[in-house]
Amino acid sequence: MKKEILIDDEYITLGQLLKEEAIISTGGQAKWYLRETAVDVNGEPENRRGKKLRDGDNVSVPDVGMFFIRSKQENE
Repeated sequence: MKKEILIDDEYITLGQLLKEEAIISTGGQAKWYLRETAVDVNGEPENRRGKKLRDGDNVSVPDVGMFFIRSKQENE
């Protein structure tokens, strides 16, 4: 699955993205999930739940899909 994620602010954290997309049910699960799952941000492995995702970033989550971060301001 490929999905565009529109953000209101300058960034969203990786943990927030995982929770908002219902990949995890609580923010506290992010640390565990990222330790167990090989998530890539812009083609590089990432395991920090606080990683700031900004407009133009791409996140790949195995067995879930690809997420494209886009600013709502640019799309208006």
